[in-house]
Amino acid sequence: MKPSGEDRAARAGGPWEECFEAAVQLALRAGQIIRKALSEEKRVSTKTSAVDLVTETDQAVEALILSELQERFPSHRFIAEEAAAAGAKCVLTPSPTWIVDPIDGTCNFVHRFPTVAVSIGFAVNQELEFGVIYHCTEERLYTGQRGRGAFCNGQQLQVSGRQVGHAPFTDLSKALVLTEIGPRRDPATLKLFLSNMERLLRTGAHGVRVIGSSTLALCHLASGAADAYYQFGLHCWDLAAATVIIREAGGIVMDTSGGPLDLMACRVVAAGTREMATLVAQALQTINYGRDDER
Repeated sequence: MKPSGEDRAARAGGPWEECFEAAVQLALRAGQIIRKALSEEKRVSTKTSAVDLVTETDQAVEALILSELQERFPSHRFIAEEAAAAGAKCVLTPSPTWIVDPIDGTCNFVHRFPTVAVSIGFAVNQELEFGVIYHCTEERLYTGQRGRGAFCNGQQLQVSGRQVGHAPFTDLSKALVLTEIGPRRDPATLKLFLSNMERLLRTGAHGVRVIGSSTLALCHLASGAADAYYQFGLHCWDLAAATVIIREAGGIVMDTSGGPLDLMACRVVAAGTREMATLVAQALQTINYGRDDER
């Protein structure tokens, strides 16, 4: 029996190829809006704290992405940053689920600092299938599909230690580590945050970098430009797309406890090797931000 057209399409591109292509096109469209708005005046509001910012562009981009996806895939579910801020529940069910961050790096965006991105992840049966991240100002499109590799503008990505001629790091000495501060600035949280940075620097790490966009920091890790990443306080929409990209680039994404990644736990360690990820996790003191699915 000859395979049907649907069978051939599934073999060629996988069962979620239509969804992946939709994510790519929407990320590019959203990026054009953000790039234009970056230099314009903005109406800025706050959410959980004085440094947890949102603009009308965040809301407009999220509305565009969700409306287009809901029209094309009406049976699918959605988790999105601004919808969650407005009270929508963050529940990852077995149903096909889109996980959207309309502007990652909103504080950067408000200040016209150009490190901003659109992030669209997709999960089925509570397993991440693909991720699309668009660095709007540099026009870099990062993609990853489960079992099919990770790419930036068509060039395959590999984490540090996977490239030809580069030995994998087996300790933190000489590593470049990325992190983000998070929205809480109370004295106890800041003390733990700075203590974690100090612990890593004392190991001999070459440096700790904060760029203001967790998704793009994770893309730098996937491309081999950094060796490890950790954060407490990031959300599932910051992490979903980037997790697929890092895994497909040969890296490790896991919980700060050293166990498997829990997408809703608001904490993560990622690295080019499991040994590196474990060493980072062991050096950290936990900062408790709760869970996305309990808000």
